[in-house]
Amino acid sequence: MAKDSDYGAFMEKFVLQPSPSAHELPLNSLTFAVKDIYDVDGYVTGLEILTGQGLIRLPRRQRQPFLLSIIGTDTGGSVRVPASYCGILGFRPSHDVIPTTGVIPMAQSFDSMGWFARDPVILNIVGRVLLQLPDVDPVNPSQIIIAEDCFQLSAIPSDHVTEPLFKSVSKLFGGDLVKHAILGDYVKEKVPSLKQFMTKENADQEYNIPSLAALSSVMRLLQRYEFKKNHGEWVSTVKPDLGPGISERVWEAIRTTDENVDVCHSVKTELRAALNALLGDCGVLAIPTVPGPPPKLQCDPIPLEAFRAKAFSLLSIAGVSGFCQVSIPLGLYDNLPVAISLLAKHGSDGFLLNLVESLYKNIQEEIGIAEKKGY
Repeated sequence: MAKDSDYGAFMEKFVLQPSPSAHELPLNSLTFAVKDIYDVDGYVTGLEILTGQGLIRLPRRQRQPFLLSIIGTDTGGSVRVPASYCGILGFRPSHDVIPTTGVIPMAQSFDSMGWFARDPVILNIVGRVLLQLPDVDPVNPSQIIIAEDCFQLSAIPSDHVTEPLFKSVSKLFGGDLVKHAILGDYVKEKVPSLKQFMTKENADQEYNIPSLAALSSVMRLLQRYEFKKNHGEWVSTVKPDLGPGISERVWEAIRTTDENVDVCHSVKTELRAALNALLGDCGVLAIPTVPGPPPKLQCDPIPLEAFRAKAFSLLSIAGVSGFCQVSIPLGLYDNLPVAISLLAKHGSDGFLLNLVESLYKNIQEEIGIAEKKGY
């Protein structure tokens, strides 16, 4: 129930009726946040626990130990990016494995439900509820491929990001599992339809990987086209007053035609097949979640555009392939959170969630050792 004065920005009351069944349901005892970021005078804040009797409110003083997970949507990176910058875990599942019924669509080829957690066990539990997965024993990865060229896009020294992963994998599974690849070259060779988007501009940008920049172009074109189909009539009729940056991108989407849309779908199919072949059944791809610290407010447009180009090159890998991706925090660099991402093939969400739970403690221990050494 929203108040008129806040235009629906806050909920005054959220009611879930008690379950008519005596059986314990999957979401029983799950804790979730009603509003946990801001203290706004006059509004309810805190957490609730879902029980057979409805909702139990947790007082503010008790809520922190119980904060488990927050659900969000990820079309172009809206779970993975904030997870990276906030130093928490963020999971984007395989595309279309969790129904998005009731969610306002942006671009159906990419829209996904995702979730955040501070703890890998909770990340896994929430994922198994949402994905309706049975509890199974963890399966060891067959290989973990570090995309060396992707780490060259990052402003963070690659060793700072990859070493904790390498040492943790070596300790648990053996160092022979870790491989290295130039992902951009592989994608260029194995995704022939991408040539349509390999422009001279992409090739000349020294801060980009041409094939991944082309992949980003595919993602953005298809997003714009589907956004127009979903919201074009409303935008053209209402002509909303949007802020700088947002306004330009929205109207660019409204002007999008269906030219090359069929090619975009071919790229999606080819990329998934290519990455399936690269990783195999239990392989994992490691990339940076984002290319560095977040841009500052009102920064110069040129470095901002360079940052966005690199970010979308990384984010488009899971977006276009439909693979699942998890962002894992790696402590701090220059007092700002750092993260690494692991990707697994479409439908391997349970495997990836189990792997994160297995690796996480060792990764954090390696980060602690490195920090003590002043690494």
